[in-house]
Amino acid sequence: MSRLLTDEEVERQLADLPLWTREGDAIVATIEAPDFPAAIRIVTDAAEVAEEMNHHPDIDIRWRTTTWLLTTHDAGGLTQLDVEQAHRITEIARRHGATHGG
Repeated sequence: MSRLLTDEEVERQLADLPLWTREGDAIVATIEAPDFPAAIRIVTDAAEVAEEMNHHPDIDIRWRTTTWLLTTHDAGGLTQLDVEQAHRITEIARRHGATHGG
């Protein structure tokens, strides 16, 4: 099991993830794709990453807007897995022309 990050570690690492904010024991991002097919491609690519990492985000899709929630359930909070996955999701979204959704 991964080690929980301290509050200071989370805040420091979120400085490199401007799309992501902390909400309790999770980090959350809302990402807006150029259109619905692009949003689905982002989710599909992120699903492949999630399988590789064996770490699965909570995802909400509303037209071209996706909302992502990352937490390490078995650790009871945020771990380095969440931060790494946030970086990977951000890069996938960027490649598909997505922007911050608010």
